[in-house]
Amino acid sequence: MWSYYGAKTNVIDLYPKPVYDTIIEPFAGTARYALKYFEKEVILIDKYPVIVDIWKWMQQCSPNDILSLPRFKPYETLEDYTFDCEAARLFMGFIIGCGAERPRIKSSDRITIQRPNHVNYNLKRIAANLFKIKHWNILHGSYDDIENITASWFIDPPYQFGGDAYVMSNKKICFQNLAEYCKNRNGQVIVCENTKADWMDFVPVKMQRGSLFSTTEAIWTNFHTHYNNVQQKLIL
Repeated sequence: MWSYYGAKTNVIDLYPKPVYDTIIEPFAGTARYALKYFEKEVILIDKYPVIVDIWKWMQQCSPNDILSLPRFKPYETLEDYTFDCEAARLFMGFIIGCGAERPRIKSSDRITIQRPNHVNYNLKRIAANLFKIKHWNILHGSYDDIENITASWFIDPPYQFGGDAYVMSNKKICFQNLAEYCKNRNGQVIVCENTKADWMDFVPVKMQRGSLFSTTEAIWTNFHTHYNNVQQKLIL
C-alpha cells in the first residue's frame, strides 16, 4: 500500500495467481501480493510492530482521513506537523521516506523538490484503495505463529543477501529452518528471494536494476510454473 524497502511493486504481476480462497503473508511488509488479490480472505503477520500498527490504523481510516494528511514542502520534517495518532505519524514517515526500511523524519530533496507531487499522488492512491483491506486479519508476531492451514502462502522474508537493512532483519533468521517451514505449508507456497540465495532451489524471475547494483528476483514454489522451464547447460 505504501512505499517500503523490498516491496514487490515492480514484479508482483510475475508471481503465480493464488489457487486458494485464503492468502497468508507471514512476512507481511506492505503486502503487495495480498493487495493484488484483495478480494480473497487475507491473513498478514509481521514481526515489526510499526508495520502492524500502520495496517491496523489504515483499516480504521476513511479516505478523507488519508487525504487530510500534510503535503510536505522542501526541508520540512515530521516535527513541523501535528498528527492525530502515532500510527499516522509513522505512516507519513514512510511516505516521505520513499522506499525506506523504517519511517523517516525528514523528506529528501528527491521527494519534495524533484518530485513535488509525490506525496499528494500517493495519498490519493492509498485513499482510493482503503476499501480493499477492511476485511483483512492483521497480526503482530513471527512467521511461525500462524496455524498451518490450507491456503496460498506468499512468503517474502528478508533476503539472505540484502535483507540486513530491515529493522527485523535476516540476522535472526535460521534459513535452514525457514526452508523446512516453507516446504511444510499446506496448500500453495510461493517463496521470494534473489538468485544469490542458497537455502532453497530458487529459479530466476526477473533482473532488477537498483541505484547501486542489480539483482535477479527468484522464486521457489510447490506448484509448477513456466519459470521452471529453464534449459539446463549441456556438460560436454
